[in-house]
Amino acid sequence: MLALKKPTCNHLYLCKSLRPHKFSICFPVRPYSTPADQIAKTNTNLVSCNSQITKYGRIGDIVAAESLFRRMPEKSVVTHTAMLSAYAINGEIATARKVFDEMPQRTVATWNAMITAYVKNMSRGDGVGEAFRLFLRMPERNAVSFSVMVMGLVNAGRFDHAEKLYNTTPLGWRDPFCSNVLINGYLKIGRLDEAVGIFDRMSEKNVVSWSSMVDGFCKRGRVDEAREFFDLMEERKNEFTWCCMVDGYMKKGCFEDGFGLFLRMRREGEVGIEPTILTVVFESCGRIGRFREGCQVHGLLSRLGFEYDVFLGNSVIAMYSKFGFVNEARSLFDMMSETDVVSWNTLLHGYVQAGMLEEANELFKNMDSKDPVSWTTLITGLSSRGMTGKCSDLFSKMPKPDGVAWTALISAFVNNEEYEEALRRFSQMICDGIRPNPLTLSSLLSASANLASLNLGLQIHDFAIKLVMEHDLSIQNALVSMYSKCGSVEDAYRIFKSIANPNIVSINSMIMGFAHNGYGEEALGLFTQLVDGGHNPTEVTLLGVLSACTHAGLVEEGQRHFKSMRDLFKLDPGPDHYACMVDLLGRAGLLDEALNLIETMPVEPHAGVWGALLGASRTHMRLDLASLAAETIIQLEPDNATPYVVLSDIYGIAGKRRDEEEMRLSKRLRGVKKSPGCSWITVKDKVRLFLSGDKSHVNFEDIKIILGTIIHDMKHVGLIDLDCQPH
Repeated sequence: MLALKKPTCNHLYLCKSLRPHKFSICFPVRPYSTPADQIAKTNTNLVSCNSQITKYGRIGDIVAAESLFRRMPEKSVVTHTAMLSAYAINGEIATARKVFDEMPQRTVATWNAMITAYVKNMSRGDGVGEAFRLFLRMPERNAVSFSVMVMGLVNAGRFDHAEKLYNTTPLGWRDPFCSNVLINGYLKIGRLDEAVGIFDRMSEKNVVSWSSMVDGFCKRGRVDEAREFFDLMEERKNEFTWCCMVDGYMKKGCFEDGFGLFLRMRREGEVGIEPTILTVVFESCGRIGRFREGCQVHGLLSRLGFEYDVFLGNSVIAMYSKFGFVNEARSLFDMMSETDVVSWNTLLHGYVQAGMLEEANELFKNMDSKDPVSWTTLITGLSSRGMTGKCSDLFSKMPKPDGVAWTALISAFVNNEEYEEALRRFSQMICDGIRPNPLTLSSLLSASANLASLNLGLQIHDFAIKLVMEHDLSIQNALVSMYSKCGSVEDAYRIFKSIANPNIVSINSMIMGFAHNGYGEEALGLFTQLVDGGHNPTEVTLLGVLSACTHAGLVEEGQRHFKSMRDLFKLDPGPDHYACMVDLLGRAGLLDEALNLIETMPVEPHAGVWGALLGASRTHMRLDLASLAAETIIQLEPDNATPYVVLSDIYGIAGKRRDEEEMRLSKRLRGVKKSPGCSWITVKDKVRLFLSGDKSHVNFEDIKIILGTIIHDMKHVGLIDLDCQPH
């Protein structure tokens, strides 16, 4: 029986208009709650707290999660699992394991959570090993248990173990999740056949299964096969699948197919236009110069009233910058409601690429925050103008130069032929404890090649081996070029043969190496292998082939390859290709044909083309053509002394002393000076530069005495007849 409190005056209401037996006595009524109601309330609070712990874990607020966990009067298995997962998400694996070990009871979900924690944090100790040991101890497992464990083994590269575990997984639990994990693993390492085998045996496929196959085949360049999977998809294609297929076509060089598929997606309306696929289209349009299509898509977005986020806005700025329309890119930049450092860097790169260094400098000064890319981009821009002094000044102001910035500075000196300073900066980089990257060493190898310093190249090669970088493709390509330019073709070919997957740069470097060292047949043989393998040569490839024909005197073969550029490979010959052909014809004495080729060029011939004709005219004593070539070079390059010197020599050999003197006088009157000859020598691991007429060396007097002695001895034994003087 429930006890009622005695009513007070506040509880009693009398109505005088009523009779005494009609008096009303009113009591406050409290809600009556049964034990079941109390249990329901407790459960509701428990669920709410568990959800809150999960939320705190996801946003990284471990302190709040711990505080709530400690204050909870009752905790369930779900509570402990939520706290365990919160620790795991934030990388506190040891604490998560402590929660797991202290749990009074565990469910399959708890075991899965702990295994997942180890799998996702494999960089911390033997994560996959701990996960597998827990997996073996599980009293019972479900499909998630097997999927997570297979994923851990795949991510650790233990495919043999992953396959064994997959094969022991109950058939009902394999598809689609466990199979998808193994398929993705195979695709990432290029084992496409194994991925196809798993895919074909799947009894249940979802959109992830199909999308993985499309994405994996596209990334390996097998776009036609990816398209077959794409067309066979029974489930509705999502934005990711469309994006993978469009991107695959674009990266393969099949722009028309990729852009056509994008337009089809727009027409069919299966999925909405998302920033990711738009970024792919804008990037591809900018990369290959498809201005019309890029503007078409940009206009479409404007008509649709599409809202630009920072990510998409940056891609549009990059596209217009690559088109060379930097002012338009700047207008878009100014209209963006929100920008980040990538936005600034993209526009900065656009200014640098367009040669607008004043605008680039001004933009750089106005940047609120600069990252290493900002500094490096401007250093690269200054380097392209030969402003190595300003590169050094800017670099000295950089807060903490990283390896990329050091590489940009070293490359600036190499690209401007200041090799000694490049080597000095490299030594400083090492002393500062900055680890060089492959591009650093590639740049130094380029310096060694241009110096023809095999000893220096060998040292850098040895350094690459010590840093375990000798198998990096950029370094291997640079080594091929370095050994070739230093005359060590055998070593160049040995490096070339060791490249696991040579790219077109590797092949071009080797063809050039063969050609410039007189191995014409080997160069042409490598070119044949390239074409027979179904690969497309580039303009550089054909330049190497024509050079090989020139050095080997293969006129007809050279003409055939030159003709094939446009007819077979759809490549337009440039001035350098014509210069090679003029040289080839000139060496064979076919000077009139060489002149006819120049006169029919679809592009303006540069000084190198006329220089090839001038050299051939000197060899075959064609004064008429030599005079024409020299006069043209003088018009193109007024400060170039070569035409004066060569034409003067030809007049002298032909006995036309008066013309010879007139040419020398003309050279003096125009103030043209011959560039001094120079040589390098390595002394005590230091490269030293010598210029003709240079007296600045600290040991000049000693050098002069030694040279005088050598010349005297050479005259004495009859090695030279000329009246040589040291200078």
